[in-house]
Amino acid sequence: MKEKLSTLDRGTKIYAGILLAAVLGLAVMALYQPPKVRELNRNLAADPQVAAFPYPFRVVRVENGVAVLSTPRSTLVPVAEVLGRLFPEVANLPPDSPRFQEMQRRLAKVQKRAKAIVLQDPDIRGVRWELDRNWLLQHGIQVPPGP
Repeated sequence: MKEKLSTLDRGTKIYAGILLAAVLGLAVMALYQPPKVRELNRNLAADPQVAAFPYPFRVVRVENGVAVLSTPRSTLVPVAEVLGRLFPEVANLPPDSPRFQEMQRRLAKVQKRAKAIVLQDPDIRGVRWELDRNWLLQHGIQVPPGP
């Protein structure tokens, strides 16, 4: 490899170095979590109910004391689709069935618990929910454009 590198002209070596630095910089930026976000996500992961839930509630970012948490639920996405992916046993049940209703309450309960855990932090004065479009798409749920 060293022989091949030495055959490159100086300009190509500089270009390759700049390109490598840019790729490494983008990788670091994509993987970096601010300390507060990392701490809040550790708190969520430490809670047995939140950690055991099939959807990984997490803090995406903190903006001026408001924690932005991910959620699979929104008025943009039918609850039946989300619950069907989280709990395959209810995928084909009608929304008014007792089991479906139970799973819907469970989702709401764990989401509420995740919010309460984050709000225990003295630096956090509020929570805002953000639709986890990536998770939905990874689970085969089409998400219409929107906020």
